[in-house]
Amino acid sequence: MPHSLYGLLDRLDAAKIHYSLSRQRPGTVLVSVTVVGQRIEIDVFNDGHMEVSRFVGHEDIEGGAELIDSIIALG
Repeated sequence: MPHSLYGLLDRLDAAKIHYSLSRQRPGTVLVSVTVVGQRIEIDVFNDGHMEVSRFVGHEDIEGGAELIDSIIALG
């Protein structure tokens, strides 16, 4: 039986949804997905279970270069 990560990637590929993979913590692979109005983070664990966080918002333009400075200042 294939790992759940591969099943997830196959489903995203079939739906033609772009994603990126990264490692943020040991024992997991982070699948990051961005679709209109949403950013989705899917942590896939060694044992195959998944934890999903979804961030929903508008896509209005909120500012220019000055907004980047204020965001960095908050970091």
